[in-house]
Amino acid sequence: MASSYSFDVTTGCDLQEVDNAVNQAQKEVTQRFDFKGSHVLIDFKRTDSIIKYEAEGEMRMDALLDVLRAKLIKRGVSVKNLDIGEPQPGSHDILRSEIKLKMVLDSETAKKVSAAVRDAKIKKVTASIQGEQVRVQSTDKDALQEAIAMLRQGDFGVELQFGNFR
Repeated sequence: MASSYSFDVTTGCDLQEVDNAVNQAQKEVTQRFDFKGSHVLIDFKRTDSIIKYEAEGEMRMDALLDVLRAKLIKRGVSVKNLDIGEPQPGSHDILRSEIKLKMVLDSETAKKVSAAVRDAKIKKVTASIQGEQVRVQSTDKDALQEAIAMLRQGDFGVELQFGNFR
């Protein structure tokens, strides 16, 4: 009997790198001239995987988001995994918003990944959804490499991670 090989498709962010990026953004904001004397706040809720931020005015809010994105990119965190909420007005011209980090594949994305593997019609490759991940199996290692290359080229709204090779 031929042995079966597999890998898992997941998504997520390194929370320590997100924490480092938020700290760097806070440090930069305190030193920038365009934020001097204004209310600016960035807070990372690690347990909820949420970054809350607020600033005075729309211009400062956009600049704060740009600084945060730049720091996240520099730390190797994909901005595809950010779900940026709409700014909510507060008192004294303060806008509040939050960024939810996508840590797991939702069911819709998992279905898209599974369908993409099926539609590629790579010989002897099957994909099955297993909770928060998609397991791709085959008896041929080269076919799995083909599947990984095909998935990397696709756009699924999140950064896909491949692991658990067996």
